[in-house]
Amino acid sequence: MNNNILFFLTPKAMCSFVYDDFTIRQALERMETAGYAALPILNKRGEYRGTLTEGDLLWALKNMCYMDMRQAEARKIMEITRRKDNVPVRVHTGMHELISRASTQNFVPVVDDKDAFIGIVTRRAIMQYCYQQLFPED
Repeated sequence: MNNNILFFLTPKAMCSFVYDDFTIRQALERMETAGYAALPILNKRGEYRGTLTEGDLLWALKNMCYMDMRQAEARKIMEITRRKDNVPVRVHTGMHELISRASTQNFVPVVDDKDAFIGIVTRRAIMQYCYQQLFPED
């Protein structure tokens, strides 16, 4: 198995994400456009701050905005109580840890030594690689 985490990396330039100063409405629109159920949250310095899910947004609309989009334009996503953040790994993390994280997260954020977000490793990328290794004739 390839032991280099970068082999599986989707670089930041190819990732959808939201900034920590986005409003709830901006995050909803980005998530709708991206078509993903969860997105990384970054600050303006490019550091990983957490994970925003569709469920987080749904509960925020119910509890904070009362389904009023004007209120969704005034509330920042960092005000939302998030159910769970995807725990990031560093570039030098071993495959055992990466696979362990991917078993409980749809994507694993990857950060450098300065905590700058550099991309994600998706569970799908790992599974596709494993499938190709197990069934090379397909």
